[in-house]
Amino acid sequence: MNRFATQRAVRPALREAAAAVSLALLAWPAFAQDAAAPAADAAKDKGQLETVTITAERRVENIKEVPNAVTKISGEKLDVLNSSGQDVRFLSGRVPSLNIESSFGRAFPRFYIRGYGNTDFRLNASQPVSLVYDDVVQENPILKGFPAFDLAAIEVVAGPQGTLYGRNTPAGVVKFDSVKPSHRQEGYFNISYGTYGTMNVEGAANVPLTGDWSARISAQVQHRDNWVKNEVPAGKTGNLEGYDDRAVRVQALYEPHKDFSALFNFHGRDLKGSARLFRASIIKPGTNNLVDGFDPEKAYTDGVNEQSLHATGGSARLRWGLGDINLYSITGFESVRPFSRGDVDGGYIYGQKRPYLQEGLAGFPSESSSSMTGHRQITQEFRVESATAGPLRWQGGLYLFDERYTARSTDYTTSTGAAAGYVDTYQKNTAWAAFGSVNYAVTKDWGLRGGIRFTKDKKDVAVTSSYADLNTSTGTTAHTSDSKWNWDVSTTYAVTKDTNVYARVATGFRASSVQGASRFAGQSQASPENVTSYEIGVKSDFWDRRARLSASVFDYTVKDLQLTAVGGQNNANRLLNAKKATGNGVELNLEILPVDQLLITVGGSLNNTKIRDASLSLPACGGGCTMLDPLVAGSTTNYSIDGNSLPNAPKWVGNLTARYSIPTPAGNEFYIYTDWAYRSKVNFFLYQSTEFTGKSLTEGGLRVGYVWNNGKYEVAGFVRNITNQIRVTGAIDFNNLTGFINDPRTYGVQFKAIF
Repeated sequence: MNRFATQRAVRPALREAAAAVSLALLAWPAFAQDAAAPAADAAKDKGQLETVTITAERRVENIKEVPNAVTKISGEKLDVLNSSGQDVRFLSGRVPSLNIESSFGRAFPRFYIRGYGNTDFRLNASQPVSLVYDDVVQENPILKGFPAFDLAAIEVVAGPQGTLYGRNTPAGVVKFDSVKPSHRQEGYFNISYGTYGTMNVEGAANVPLTGDWSARISAQVQHRDNWVKNEVPAGKTGNLEGYDDRAVRVQALYEPHKDFSALFNFHGRDLKGSARLFRASIIKPGTNNLVDGFDPEKAYTDGVNEQSLHATGGSARLRWGLGDINLYSITGFESVRPFSRGDVDGGYIYGQKRPYLQEGLAGFPSESSSSMTGHRQITQEFRVESATAGPLRWQGGLYLFDERYTARSTDYTTSTGAAAGYVDTYQKNTAWAAFGSVNYAVTKDWGLRGGIRFTKDKKDVAVTSSYADLNTSTGTTAHTSDSKWNWDVSTTYAVTKDTNVYARVATGFRASSVQGASRFAGQSQASPENVTSYEIGVKSDFWDRRARLSASVFDYTVKDLQLTAVGGQNNANRLLNAKKATGNGVELNLEILPVDQLLITVGGSLNNTKIRDASLSLPACGGGCTMLDPLVAGSTTNYSIDGNSLPNAPKWVGNLTARYSIPTPAGNEFYIYTDWAYRSKVNFFLYQSTEFTGKSLTEGGLRVGYVWNNGKYEVAGFVRNITNQIRVTGAIDFNNLTGFINDPRTYGVQFKAIF
């Protein structure tokens, strides 16, 4: 059966599955009520799940009452996932519909929610998933890699959030909230050590201050030795894949009375280590398997590999209680200076093509770096909200954004290591928005919500270069100016005191993007994209609050979807628009406490995405892959990508955690904790090919620990990627089947003290 016939067969099945799930969601409240009744008496004296509160809609609310698909990670689960020295990519697959990948390593994560993201590797790329750290949007993709430490919670909000959040949220928001200062004498120290000399040291303390001031200092130091041996004797870089990553946060809170507070935040990061390690000829031709005998601890590169990053920032969050209203001012400043240089071809033997099965074999040498200078981002938000009791609640405000920088791309002569030339892309991006939102309780069981936002976004781009042969066919400067109204409407109905159902319709918007000219491709520009999303769901506590379910069914359409054609014969990076793309699916989160000592969480999602543009085609890959897409009629070089799934969009995502506690007679505790994440296969690029289809990936962890002295001390042993499943997780499409991989299995021990 060909691809198109398969799609025709699958689509009705997916529609039927979605309809079945929708009916199940609507029927769930009655089931939950019936199931809870007989269990209630038996469970009265047993433990219950804690109430989960979130700030997804800028207020503290019970997660059950928010008409949106939101997942919160906090407490021990966050500590476990973040214990082995990983960067923010540890969240990938730990939340339904969330995928995170990077071709820059620790410095530049790319987020995808419900299959909707951006593969663009340029430093001025925009993404449709917004990362908000302590109420300040982190717009540049380099800013999104700031480490996760001393956090109260991480919230992942799926679907368009174009009303209440400030920048590029058509796919959703990932929200990090730090632990705030207090007058309590408390803090913690956490250290782990494991395979490859991996060390993770983290700590925080509230600093004693007098009067109305309190302060908190938090810090994290992560280290890993260079664990990959470079087998090329004449290579300019020795062993690889090590890093030293340090970050600090200082917060000061002034709170003279209940009607005023000022929270100041200063933070910084320094990273030094390896850039992403590209490995030439590691994919077996005609398959998506690693070549026979592949060893993740060996590499073959003759170029320079290094990465550094220095970031600083701060914010001031002020609140005034003015009787019936609260007024907020949030001022943010961010600056980042990255440099990343790597051997893009990933090899050391040139001029030979497949089918030779030899790692390090590349078609031609390519070595480059990316850096950024003069970066600064300034944001300002003024927000006012109602503070009175009653059925009506509202909020509204004004948001301002200003970011500018110069991104430099430099090419090197591999034989000498000297710079051969550079291209500078200057970008200035300014925007403002006005927004408002209203919540109204029609009855005690039925609530309505609605919001609206107007955004004005401008970009100025200019390119200069040392190359005489810069491709100027489409110009070297660009100016864009976009404006858009976005809105959302939702409703929540309490079927019982423990079960809510909801429905939501929302729109989102991402402004125009521009990629400057290079030697291999002219300047390209993508016009604004717009998304409309429909979602229904249920959130329920049942079995006398020993179980909690949230589930949703969604469907969205993106018009004029911005896509990035990455790679090809000349490794170009070209922006283009697809007429539209569609996505639909189901998401599920379940927590259950079957016995007092055992807590289980299960999450999962089905995401079916499609590019829908019969006129859209691309040339064949440049890395010697096997194309699976059909040739365009009358062409021998271009292949249609109509009907393909979005890149890096797994159809299935699943996760599971289980914690079993064994109390001791002395009141201490032994425990066993396991966590697993799964994602199905993905396309690395816009086209479909055998070699550049990433295999499904399952990564699991196990942790065994002992807690004593009323929870003040903990020691544990852990293993990550317990099955040692090694997969190609990304590729470079313009040379000899070059790819990069996930981390192999690692072990470690951890000690934590709370004081």
